[in-house]
Amino acid sequence: MLSTLLLLCFQHVPLGPRAEPKDMTIDAGVRAAVIAAATKELDENYVFPDVAKRMGELLATRQKAKAYDSLTSAKQFAERLTEDLQSVSRDKHLRVRYRQDALPPEPPRSANEEEREPTAEELADFRREAARNNFGFVRVERLQGNVGYVDFREFVPAPIAKEKASQVMAFVADTDALIFDLRENGGGSPDQIAWICSYLFEGKVHLNDLYFRPSDRTEEFWTDPNVPGAKYLGKDVYVLTSHYTFSGAEEFAYNLKTQGRATLVGEVTGGGANPGGMARLHDHFAMFVPSGRAINPITKTNWEGVGVTPDVKESAERALAQAHVLALEKLLAKQPDVLPFERREALDARRAELDGGPTKD
Repeated sequence: MLSTLLLLCFQHVPLGPRAEPKDMTIDAGVRAAVIAAATKELDENYVFPDVAKRMGELLATRQKAKAYDSLTSAKQFAERLTEDLQSVSRDKHLRVRYRQDALPPEPPRSANEEEREPTAEELADFRREAARNNFGFVRVERLQGNVGYVDFREFVPAPIAKEKASQVMAFVADTDALIFDLRENGGGSPDQIAWICSYLFEGKVHLNDLYFRPSDRTEEFWTDPNVPGAKYLGKDVYVLTSHYTFSGAEEFAYNLKTQGRATLVGEVTGGGANPGGMARLHDHFAMFVPSGRAINPITKTNWEGVGVTPDVKESAERALAQAHVLALEKLLAKQPDVLPFERREALDARRAELDGGPTKD
C-alpha cells in the first residue's frame, strides 16, 4: 500500500547528497534518554523479538559498566551505539543516526507504524526531490551492438516514479539485450521493484513477500501483467552488482536470479533484507528500526547478512565491460547476421578493456 511503501522509502533511501552534520556535545542525560528510547523501540518493533531482547541487554550492560560515559560527541555516540547493536543483530539496516537540526516531534502512531499515511507536505517534498534526481535514473542508453543500458541509483515509490520507469523501459524496448546497473543503488521501494520487473515477465509472477512484526502482516509483491508499453521478453538481461548494492536493489537482483530471468555480474551485494522505518529517539537522534523481513517465494528465505551472489564474479569496476562481452558473445552466436561488424568491433574493444586496455564507459 502507498503508506507502507512511502514510509519505508522516506526514511531509508537518500535522494541526494547530505551535508555532513556539525557535531555537538552531549551529556549523561541525553545518552540515557537515547538508550532508553532505543531499547523501547527495539523491544516493540524489531522484527526478531529475541534479538531485540539481547540488544537491550547489551545496552544495559554497557551502560552499567559506564562504557558510554566518556562519549560527549553526538556523532561518536551514534556510531558506538550502531556498532554495539550490529554486533548482536548483524543487521546492516539497523543504525542510530545523529541529526544536527532538531527532529520534529514524532506524530501519533497508528496501531501499525508502517501503515502511517505520509502527510501532504512529506509527499510533496519527496516528489520534488525525486524529480530533481530524475526519479533515480542516471543514465539510459543504447550501447554498441544494440545492448540497452540502465543505470539507476534508487527505487523511488511507484506512485511517484512508475511513469518515468515506463519511459525508460520504452527507450530500451528495441534493444537485443539489456544491462541494469545497480552498482551504486542503495535500495528503495518494493512496489517500484515489482513495476520494473513487470516488464521482464509474461503474466503475473510472485516476486517477494514482506512480513512486518508490529502488525503481524505479510504483504505480497507480484508483477503487473498490464504495465503500459512493450514488455522486454525473450531477450537476455544482465544485472551489475557491487558491495554497495543494498536492500531493495538486492531484492531486484535476487528476484531475477531466483526466477532465472537474469545473469548477475559483479560483486556479492551488501546483505540487507530487513525493511523498516526511522524512529525518533531524542531531539537529535533517530534509529532505523527493521520491523520486517523479506521472504522469497522460491527460496523461502532472503539475502540478509550474506548478500546476493553474482553468477559471474567480477570487480565492480570491470562488471560493465564483462556483462557487455557476455551479451555481445551471445548475440553474435544467436544472430550472426545482425550488426556483425558493430558487434565484433564492440566485443574487441571490451575484451581489450578487460585485458588492461583503455577503459570504456
